[in-house]
Amino acid sequence: MTKEEILELSKKVCKNTLMETLDIEFTEVGEDYLVAKMPVTSKVHQPDGVLHGGASVALAESVGSLASYVFLNTEEFFVRGIEISANHIKSISEGYVFAKATYIHKGRTTQLWEIKITDEDDNLISLVKLTTIALPKNK
Repeated sequence: MTKEEILELSKKVCKNTLMETLDIEFTEVGEDYLVAKMPVTSKVHQPDGVLHGGASVALAESVGSLASYVFLNTEEFFVRGIEISANHIKSISEGYVFAKATYIHKGRTTQLWEIKITDEDDNLISLVKLTTIALPKNK
């Protein structure tokens, strides 16, 4: 798949999902990474007006899971997240956050991703580790 095809696919698979609800948009793809952005508005705030950690984790799992999907043979496998952990470093109340998922481990069955969530000035907002599993499709 070309980079353009991957970004076009991301628009299709996000339709009527949590990613669409949170306005997550996939913006960049490389040989071993995928980037998405999400606006920080009241829709993703916690009660005191800053980005909710759960919204950050949803962004991270979205970009990591789609990265596994596009970098694996999805004709034979489907991908599921099986573990996620996040450290929230800095708060943000407006603008955009960007999540870049890069491989730590690309196994045949499990994949380990590091997802750095940054703001528009490249400040680290959250650091997330996601483990995904590739399960065979029933034929």
